[in-house]
Amino acid sequence: MTASRRPQSSPNEQKLRLMKPRWAFGLTFVGAVLVAGGIFYGLVVLLDFQELDSTAKLDAKTLFDLVKLSFGVVAGAGALVALVVAYRRQRVDEAGAHREATRLHAERFSQAVDKLGSDSPAVRLGGVHALAGLADDAPDNSLRQTCIDVLCAYLQLPFTPDPGTDPAHQEEHHRYLAFRKVRHTILRLIGDHYRRPKGTHRSWQGCDLDLTGVTIDGDMDFGGATFSDGIMSFAGALFSGGSTSFARALFSGGTVSFDGALFSNGDVSFDGATFSGGGDVTFENATFSGGDMDFGGATFSGGTVSFRHATFSGCGMHFDSATFSDGTVTFDSTTFSDGDMHFDGAMLSGGDMHFRGATLSGGDIYFDGATFSGGTVSFRHATFSGCGMHFDSATFSDGAVYFGSTTFSSGDMSFDGATGPAPQGLLTAVGTPPPSGVTLPSAWLLSAP
Repeated sequence: MTASRRPQSSPNEQKLRLMKPRWAFGLTFVGAVLVAGGIFYGLVVLLDFQELDSTAKLDAKTLFDLVKLSFGVVAGAGALVALVVAYRRQRVDEAGAHREATRLHAERFSQAVDKLGSDSPAVRLGGVHALAGLADDAPDNSLRQTCIDVLCAYLQLPFTPDPGTDPAHQEEHHRYLAFRKVRHTILRLIGDHYRRPKGTHRSWQGCDLDLTGVTIDGDMDFGGATFSDGIMSFAGALFSGGSTSFARALFSGGTVSFDGALFSNGDVSFDGATFSGGGDVTFENATFSGGDMDFGGATFSGGTVSFRHATFSGCGMHFDSATFSDGTVTFDSTTFSDGDMHFDGAMLSGGDMHFRGATLSGGDIYFDGATFSGGTVSFRHATFSGCGMHFDSATFSDGAVYFGSTTFSSGDMSFDGATGPAPQGLLTAVGTPPPSGVTLPSAWLLSAP
């Protein structure tokens, strides 16, 4: 999936918009008359003026006052003209300054892009920092987005893999490491800029990041970053080795996509992350082989986290002590093999969690000490083959946990010490009396039909 772009006007399309002189004069004059009338009326009310003396005669003092008033009106009109002229001059100066800033930005942009095409890794590294600086100083969001797009495009370019450390390829190996440093520097700069508060200097929050199909062969740190608005795409990306961290990140809008990505022998951490608002984080059709995915202590209070049709092979999933109060987390049609899932101590008080149609073979799923006090957890049509399920000391109250049409084939199931009503459809799915390896509270067995 390629990140879509919101239409933005280019600097060349931005024209100086000035009000026509006759309208500017007219509106300014009317405004001045209204203000003067308001002041006059206020003074009349303040002085408790009752009525004009109809017998008053025009004397020299009154005539002199009228002359002064006439000159005052002329002076006021002149001031209005000067004000309008100053306004127009300021707008023209601002437009000129913007054009000059845009011209300088374009010159620096061309120089930075030329550096990215250099055969020297050091020169390319300089071009990366130059483009990042240009994005920071860009006079408008459109130019900032252009700089970010170029950095993302560089990461999407194919590169020569590591030839190895064989002495015959030592020079090529060093060259590979040098260019690898350039790519890792771009990823580091992106993470740094997304940690800066939105609206402050050097913040890229709200901008789009198109990292579709990139290869990330090392550590990537987006810990503490904020993703609000905008689109970030890692669709089809390859994460090979190293660790990817979104620990303590905030997802409060926009879209982050890992659809179709491949995570190979590396850890992915969303530890302590917060998912709120209407944002979506999707891992649909992604493949996880080896390593662990950690959502421990994460907070789900809105939005959607989707693992539909994802494949986990020898990969552990951790949602220990996570809090689910709203939003949706779905594992529909997901395949788990030879890996454990942990929801120990999780608090589910709202929202939805779905394992509908999921297949779990090998490994175990743990909800030990979890609390189900609201929301919905559904295992409808899921298949457990050689997979253990553990709900020891779990608490079931108002939450709706469904096991309708669930298939259990071997594997242990334990609800030892669980309290509250039995999950819907559980007794039907396991059968009564329960087979060997299935441990249920005695109160549930007594209530069975």
